[in-house]
Amino acid sequence: MFYRPVGILLGMAGGALASTLFSRAWAAVGNGDAPDAMDEEREWKEILLAAALQGAIFAVVKAAVDRSGALGVRRLTGTWPG
Repeated sequence: MFYRPVGILLGMAGGALASTLFSRAWAAVGNGDAPDAMDEEREWKEILLAAALQGAIFAVVKAAVDRSGALGVRRLTGTWPG
């Protein structure tokens, strides 16, 4: 019960971090802003590359944030959340 509000706050911070990381990564590999799937002027290759990169970054950040939060709770309370 204690972990749920902490997890929500960590998830929000992780989402903001992942968004920033994706923007920086796309700036390094892409051309301009990241494409939207409904952008008819962008090619499939570019749209799918952006989606794959975004998904990978968000998944890694989520796993790192969830794991770090659980470890922090265990250090504070002595028990693993969940």
